[in-house]
Amino acid sequence: MLVVLAKFGSPEMVGKFALGLAVATPILAFATLKTRLVQATDAKREYRFGDYLSLRLITTLLALLVVAGIALVSGYRQETVLVVLAMGIAKSFESISDVYYGLLQQHERMDRISKSKMIRGPLSLLGLGVGVYLTGSVFWGTVGLAVAWAAVLVGYDIRSGALILRLAPGQSSLVSGRSDEQESLRPRWEMRTLARLAWLALPLGIVITLDSLRTSIPRYFLQMHLGEAELGIFAAMAYLRQAGNIVSVALGLAACPRMAKYYAARNGSAFRRLLLRLVGINALLGALGVLAAVVAGREILTFLYRPEYAGRQDVFVVLIVAAGIDFVGTALDYGMTAARYFRVQVPLFAAITGATILVCLWQVPSAGLRGAALAVLVATVVYAGGSLAVVLHALRALHRHRAEDEPFERLSTSQV
Repeated sequence: MLVVLAKFGSPEMVGKFALGLAVATPILAFATLKTRLVQATDAKREYRFGDYLSLRLITTLLALLVVAGIALVSGYRQETVLVVLAMGIAKSFESISDVYYGLLQQHERMDRISKSKMIRGPLSLLGLGVGVYLTGSVFWGTVGLAVAWAAVLVGYDIRSGALILRLAPGQSSLVSGRSDEQESLRPRWEMRTLARLAWLALPLGIVITLDSLRTSIPRYFLQMHLGEAELGIFAAMAYLRQAGNIVSVALGLAACPRMAKYYAARNGSAFRRLLLRLVGINALLGALGVLAAVVAGREILTFLYRPEYAGRQDVFVVLIVAAGIDFVGTALDYGMTAARYFRVQVPLFAAITGATILVCLWQVPSAGLRGAALAVLVATVVYAGGSLAVVLHALRALHRHRAEDEPFERLSTSQV
């Protein structure tokens, strides 16, 4: 999508689109409360699909109102305000689809998620490209994006959720005693249950907001100090890391439910083996990206965008090095989440966000794009290092609990 904007439009158009994402994404990200991972790792089936859907509908509506309020009082130019509003609506449709992804992920039906993504990708590109090409306006391109995401939600994701509930009967909840056969796609408006679920997921909501700010903060500083054109160049280079991040996140999402089951069963060796494989693949992916950026960064930027983007290969290399470290951190993050270490992530991501702000304050006014890239790099180092510390603690705790269980297991065996 960034390539389409760069080819059909200008760096200013890319900057407006990136700013729309930077404003809407953290707010809509908090609204998710990251319940998809709570849902996927809910091995004991404490909550039902209707609970997750109800909570997401409430939080998404509130978040959309906040996005609209910020856009209207921001002082941005009219088209930029409209882009922010359209992006908020598009992200709302994406947020509802995410609930159905959580249901599919809980049942390890990653095939249905992948098909949804494969439909969403071309439709998103088509909607954005046609809107920009016909009107010359990034606003109508963003409207096309929102229409595409709504079509995928209604036409495929809801139907996938119904299919899974129909094909996976008999898996009863340890809390309610009811089975999936009795579940439906309807929201469940039991306020006490929703309050408990929201309280459980709140730390992850704070975490995903802080994680979104980690990406958005350098763009706020660039827009403030250098304008939308420079922001557009930076955003185009930064988004190339998403190509690798798609693979990294997909692997993590696929492995997370299995790691959660291993950890709940106190099978530390299986948990550790799967996590190490995940880290190894992500490290290799990051190394290949750095090699490509160093050897052919200028050519890649010229081919995908325009020559004016290729003049900042130095910034591009720093961003891809940061991406490689971030891939490893992502793998460790999914291990941390699979172990249900939710609340400790809040201070970790607060530290990451704080480091990003400090480096941006220090470097962006004087170093521009290079300073913003340095802020991204520092944030990823803190992210990977902190995630590793939490995972090591989780493994030690698992080993300690396992050692405490062994005397009882031997006693039970001797009694038999």
